[in-house]
Amino acid sequence: MSEDHFKKIISHAKEFGFIFPSSEIYDGLSATYDYGQNGVELKNNIKKYWWKSMVQMNKDIVGLDAAIFMHPTTWKASGHVDAFNDPLIDNKDSKKRYRADVLIEDFIAKIHEKNEKDILKAKKRFGESFNEETFTTTNPNILRRNKQIAEVNEKMTSAFNSDDLNEIYNLIIELGITCPVSGSKNWTEVRQFNLMFGTEIGSVADESSTIYLRPETAQGIFVNYLNVQKTSRKKLPFGIAQIGKAFRNEIIARQFIFRMREFEQMEMQFFIKPGTQKEWYDYWKKQRMSWHKSLGIENDKLQFHDHVKLAHYADAACDIEFKFPFGFKELEGIHSRTDFDLKQHELYSKKKQRYFDPETNESYIPYVIETSIGLDRMFLTLLSNGLKEEKLDDGSSRTLFSVAPALAPTKAAILPLVKKDGLSEIGTDLYNKLKLDFECGYDEKDSIGKRYRRQDAVGTPFCITVDHDTKIDQKVTLRERDTMIQERVSIDEVSNIVSKKVNMNSLF
Repeated sequence: MSEDHFKKIISHAKEFGFIFPSSEIYDGLSATYDYGQNGVELKNNIKKYWWKSMVQMNKDIVGLDAAIFMHPTTWKASGHVDAFNDPLIDNKDSKKRYRADVLIEDFIAKIHEKNEKDILKAKKRFGESFNEETFTTTNPNILRRNKQIAEVNEKMTSAFNSDDLNEIYNLIIELGITCPVSGSKNWTEVRQFNLMFGTEIGSVADESSTIYLRPETAQGIFVNYLNVQKTSRKKLPFGIAQIGKAFRNEIIARQFIFRMREFEQMEMQFFIKPGTQKEWYDYWKKQRMSWHKSLGIENDKLQFHDHVKLAHYADAACDIEFKFPFGFKELEGIHSRTDFDLKQHELYSKKKQRYFDPETNESYIPYVIETSIGLDRMFLTLLSNGLKEEKLDDGSSRTLFSVAPALAPTKAAILPLVKKDGLSEIGTDLYNKLKLDFECGYDEKDSIGKRYRRQDAVGTPFCITVDHDTKIDQKVTLRERDTMIQERVSIDEVSNIVSKKVNMNSLF
């Protein structure tokens, strides 16, 4: 069912102008996608809401837009040149390459799925008398599987923390993990691959030097931290937010826009006094989870997942995971990065990266709490969460993209009932009035029922129908997307009614 839903999402995204395969007329480019006319509007609205909630709503957070190209020493200091690797393993029969950690995580996920199936069966069997907590703490199959999950996690943690590639390989063999394509266990050893894209700068080859497309947006913030702090006169704690492209040479780019080589991040680095990181780490965990829930994402589709292996810069890290059709996967990372980045840049640049605290007369390198969300993954989250098939009372069905009205690509569609009798002129006049207030659409082709279905499929919260009575009473029919309730309202009231429902302030 989940696999079918994922195929439906991919098909729907192309059919309704959300996402197209890049360079499709030339047979496409692997793991690269273009955002269509509806996709770019939804994407921009996600960015707008994140920026508003992160920067505009926080007096101690300001924005930045750093360059994609950075001095190559930046990536030496950050550790990316030496340590930005994925542990990869090849199957000799299918010739397919996989991330070793993902293979093990997928193995664990399958065990979790078995537990969920047993719980669902028990719920159906016992009905209202079913106690899930009692069942999960006493059922022998659940207990046995949970013990297995704990043992696999422990072995995986040990292997990754010690960077023991041979031990990772042994764990894959021990668990009997098979290739999803060939079904065989004929694996190569595990090897590390650096993920950065290198290129050259300079017009003459001898004068050129290797630089990198940035693999993350965070370093642009770190190297500008003192510039921002001094020019904005910010005191700790304060944050710097940025939205921008990043590039990773993913060997295994898969699952549509979930993992791509060119993607967009929405990051915020929060600079704090050393010793306060636990408090701020917990604070931002709560804040970010609340942000996702404000968009109407169901509670049981979101969870925290503590990192099995901490990155070299972190003393605490977790992910907010969303239940995609292919399982719970990372949507946003919250990391306590300590003072690693600024300390490294001070070391490599030979320039002080310290903050002078006027209250204590101390000079120190701040600690950092990071929140980093993949914009493309957020886009896929909204599609996965909101796209559904609904059976209607008359026996027909409709495809509905139920997304928060403030994020919808088009807020209202003006639909003249027919092209003649002056209705098009009234509709066009209404469109020209409303387009100043919010994104509008205009459609006068096909039956009104088909037009409603098209707007439902792209997530338009309101349809405004101009009919023959409009010429008499100056009223139009306002139809709401989710409930399909229709009401007659005055043309003069339309803007106020719709604006209140689609305003981004309604999300706060």
